Amino acid sequence: MRALFSLVGLVVVVAIIAMAMKKQLQAVAPAVVPPSAGGTAQSLPEQSRAAQQKVLQDVNRALEQGASRAPD
Repeated sequence: MRALFSLVGLVVVVAIIAMAMKKQLQAVAPAVVPPSAGGTAQSLPEQSRAAQQKVLQDVNRALEQGASRAPD
């Protein structure tokens, strides 16, 4: 009887952890890049390149802003 309660308790703990993991993974799901302005759907490599370019531009813009704020 004690082993049965231990097993049930273990299953409950695993289920709680699985639900928490699922919620965390949904929170960090990658954003979908919208199709190009031409209306045609982009392939996955094109979406990847577009996302990389956007991140690169954002990082460069942030670095420029930081450099302009830094004291000379």
